[in-house]
Amino acid sequence: MKKILWDIDGTLLNFDLAETAAIYKCFEIFNLDKPTEDMLKTYKNINNIYWERLERNEVTRDEVLLGRFRDFFEKYGIQTDIVEDFNHNYQIELGKTYVFNPYGKEAVKKLASKYDQYAVTNGSLTAQSGKLEGSDLNKILKESFISELIGFEKPDERFFEYVFEKIGSRTLDDYVIIGDSLTSDMLGGVNAKIKTIWFNPHSKKNHLDLPIDLEISSLNEVEDCLAKIFG
Repeated sequence: MKKILWDIDGTLLNFDLAETAAIYKCFEIFNLDKPTEDMLKTYKNINNIYWERLERNEVTRDEVLLGRFRDFFEKYGIQTDIVEDFNHNYQIELGKTYVFNPYGKEAVKKLASKYDQYAVTNGSLTAQSGKLEGSDLNKILKESFISELIGFEKPDERFFEYVFEKIGSRTLDDYVIIGDSLTSDMLGGVNAKIKTIWFNPHSKKNHLDLPIDLEISSLNEVEDCLAKIFG
């Protein structure tokens, strides 16, 4: 059977909602004043920068998880001695919110009889385990590959080498990755020499000029795209 590698955050699940809910809850846990919209935007920008640096192997995972909050807290005068505890709680809370993007759950359920489906995610083990279980994706997908356990992040070719080895097939023409991130999912697919479907609901520009196979704005387009790609 052909094999689909699904990104989770931002593709099947709405990461923005989970991230916002987790931040609000952690500010409550640590008796901090509720963050403003501007504070949330600032945090998300800092977070995105750190993850992009991780994808380029410029920082470690721990430097991402702690550094983003340290920078954020310093900017708003929040004591940084709570960073480690804050991040620990944040990972737990992040795994408690799992809202599917439109047609996400319908897509994976419908495709289950035709394709082998797997999760490939750069998210933390704690957060992703909670989401996969709570959303029932762990009951639909055959297996989940989490970068924290593998030791490499998308788009590193070694992440995909591990995935191919564990699945037990190196027939690259049988694989497709579906994801929203150019810098991790699409670049990873290109690096691994497998087919790519870019989930791009906000019409972002392909600023990396990657040779993406197909681009979609809604997950209800996936089935037709797979038919085009695999024939």
